[in-house]
Amino acid sequence: MKFSERLHEKLQPIWRKNHSHPFVREMGEGTLDQQKFRFYMVQDYLYLIDYSKVFALGAVKANDVETMGKFASLLHSTLNFEMELHRKYAARFGISEEELEEAKPSPVTLAYTHYMLSVSQNGTLPELISALLPCAWSYWEIGKELSQIPGASKHEFYGDWINMYASEEFGEMATWCIELLDEHTAGKSEKELSRLEEIFLNTTRFEYMFWDMAYNEQMWPGDE
Repeated sequence: MKFSERLHEKLQPIWRKNHSHPFVREMGEGTLDQQKFRFYMVQDYLYLIDYSKVFALGAVKANDVETMGKFASLLHSTLNFEMELHRKYAARFGISEEELEEAKPSPVTLAYTHYMLSVSQNGTLPELISALLPCAWSYWEIGKELSQIPGASKHEFYGDWINMYASEEFGEMATWCIELLDEHTAGKSEKELSRLEEIFLNTTRFEYMFWDMAYNEQMWPGDE
């Protein structure tokens, strides 16, 4: 069994909790409160800034030019294309570029991104991949699942989000990360694999917390 298959099979309980979170479910139904999605878009923009840094660290950790180039390509496309699309999409919800740039991260966003960056800076390349993979993999799966709901991919507000993450291009990125993890875990000891599994589980948990944070519009306790 490939390591990615082991992860996917073993962590199904929390994995499916992400897929069935009310935020995700209501996006597919077209009933999600737009204010909740607006909150999500701002926090996701901040998340993408640090997610891009993980790609940059991937290029640093890589041992061959081809892998370095792929991470550099992911960094370039995220910073210069995905985030620009994000800004344009956010504008449809009344979110200006100034608001995005001046926004502050929620506690969950801060904890999630700092955990990923800590693992990526201090750990090995397989540890870095394990940290970034749950986001890419679960978004791809969620996008594909929601796209199967009649009318979901054509929804006025949420259709573009669903189509983006269900796309072949996004799927190729997620698949590359999965295959890279399998390549770098072949022959690893159980001790090493357990460490990677723990990292993957932690960022999968953070994915759930991120959906929950957005659904409840949670900032710092005591903030207005």
